[in-house]
Amino acid sequence: MAIIKTHKLTKTYGRARGICELDLTVDEGEFFGIIGPNGAGKSTTIRTLLGLIAPTSGSAEIFGRDITKERQVILRDIGYLPSEAIFYSGMKVKDILRFSAQLRGCDCRRECERLAEELQLDVSRKVDELSFGNRKKVGIVCALQHEPSLLILDEPTSGLDPLMQKVFFDILRERNLKGTTIFLSSHVLSEIQRHCSRAAIIRDGAVIACDSVEELAKTNAHRVVVHGDVDPTPLAGVRDLTRTDESVSFLYSGSMKALLDVLAAGQVRDLTVTEPDLEDVFLHYYEKDGENA
Repeated sequence: MAIIKTHKLTKTYGRARGICELDLTVDEGEFFGIIGPNGAGKSTTIRTLLGLIAPTSGSAEIFGRDITKERQVILRDIGYLPSEAIFYSGMKVKDILRFSAQLRGCDCRRECERLAEELQLDVSRKVDELSFGNRKKVGIVCALQHEPSLLILDEPTSGLDPLMQKVFFDILRERNLKGTTIFLSSHVLSEIQRHCSRAAIIRDGAVIACDSVEELAKTNAHRVVVHGDVDPTPLAGVRDLTRTDESVSFLYSGSMKALLDVLAAGQVRDLTVTEPDLEDVFLHYYEKDGENA
């Protein structure tokens, strides 16, 4: 069953582009990631799906319901974490969490306490006293405490230290194993590669690739690292070239014979050729002159 489904979903801001004819399907129980740098259209996609902004054209459904006609029903079973959580000034954390539960008509006290303990969140403090990371923890508890069947998370780990990031993803993994569908946006590629089963790469408001993380990594490009004195610049298909005094590294999608000829003409002390990781794949798709540009 498709939990999220969009068809040519578009949002424009006058002459500025938000998202353009976005086609996405997220199935029940998936841990789905949407990747792109700041300004690619990730947050616009999420805000449009949630009905926070109205689409210019196209359509979208969540739980099989139209996002514009049945928004209130849809939102009852969604947990949403914005990239920057803002709360009423002067309130204590425990009051914010109670208020969030009351808005949903749920008794979330047991799950709220468990989440606050795992995230090491002091609920007795006033929200104005909290760091950005601790405010993010408040947002996480608000999003998760009513145990929704769909979580929509926009850059969820910004502000969290590495330990809390691990705790957070452990919680998400536990929820996902119980059937919760997770839709997560990020520009941290390692998060997507480590935790998501499927991902979409978005550029300039459009999806340029969508598949399992494993399939996305199956490009004809390889990461080549050469220790020694070699000049790969004459080769066609060289991307992401970096040099140090001792080595040269690049993403390569050209002829292997041409590569071997260049290596033979240079001085090679050591050589590694590996499959690309998701960061390499991302750069491959984002190259303006690439086949997917």
